Amino acid sequence: MAALAVTSLIGAVAGGLLRANAPWTELHNSLFAGRAAVVHAQLMLSGFLGTVIALERAVAIGQRWALAAPIISGSASAFALMGHIDVAAWLGICAALVFVAINARLLVRQPLAHTWLLLVSALAWLVGGLLNAAGCAVDTVLPWWFAFVILTIAAERLEMSRLSSHRPYAITLLVAIVACMLVGAVLCLSTAATGGLLYGSAMTALALWLGVFDIARRTVRAQGLSRYMAVCLLGGYVWLAIAGLAWIGMSVGYPVRDLALHALGLGFVMSMIMGHAPVILPAVARVKLLYGPWFYAPLGLLHASLALRLFSGIHRPELRTAGAVLNAAALALFAATAIGSIIAWHATGKQARDR
Repeated sequence: MAALAVTSLIGAVAGGLLRANAPWTELHNSLFAGRAAVVHAQLMLSGFLGTVIALERAVAIGQRWALAAPIISGSASAFALMGHIDVAAWLGICAALVFVAINARLLVRQPLAHTWLLLVSALAWLVGGLLNAAGCAVDTVLPWWFAFVILTIAAERLEMSRLSSHRPYAITLLVAIVACMLVGAVLCLSTAATGGLLYGSAMTALALWLGVFDIARRTVRAQGLSRYMAVCLLGGYVWLAIAGLAWIGMSVGYPVRDLALHALGLGFVMSMIMGHAPVILPAVARVKLLYGPWFYAPLGLLHASLALRLFSGIHRPELRTAGAVLNAAALALFAATAIGSIIAWHATGKQARDR
């Protein structure tokens, strides 16, 4: 499953670099990158993120059948990269169906606000997969795939913050925001402008909601890992708000598509992954890592390169390309940092045992 997830991510990054016109002849001549560029969004959202999220939920439910979801979603990416687009699309649907079953089981165990939201996110993944398999335009599929990821993150923050027991009105606001997002996604199927306005507004509202109610507002004043996670989260919420405003601008005709999609897909989502990885990796992969301030290096590179790409690169294509290359470098640096931290933990433990 790790190999499938990594393959999905490498394919998504290679396809994204090709679409951003990275100046490497080998990339432009690569059949792998060419195929990846065609299904870039599918590889990143349904492939990589679908596999990672489904694996985390499968571990949470603790039943072997649930592992079918990440295996199938990762396999879908492999088929897409081999050129079997139709097979990949239907495998994506199968993965989403299993994921819906996982979250339905979790809801039966724990009928709480966050498990309801997780089920809604799973259904959004399924709808996106069905639209993709039906050959719908990518701009009608993306709102559903992004909703899957956004709502999963919101549900996990809701679970960790325990908002439902302390501030009931926060849940009412969240339900209204989620409803607006889903209605916007539905309207994107027929009236893109109206749907985009509603969808972007919901994203911006969700960013504000998270900024106000998430415990990251308090833990950012802590030290060590808690502070690092809070910095990742709060930075991600800023990118989510920017993505929402850009989505509104895109829906009324402004040329800000790259800003809308990558402020969301890289700025928000990858900030969340970087923030949660030191906690999720030990739980899912059964490994331990040594946290240190070096984790801020890939995070800082990600945010700086995104600012270069999405703001300076609006009118200068060469800066947009440079920013995209540095985005990929930030992801590679984070992977190296995580692996190095795992090695450092074991080395530290060995030294302690030797003493």
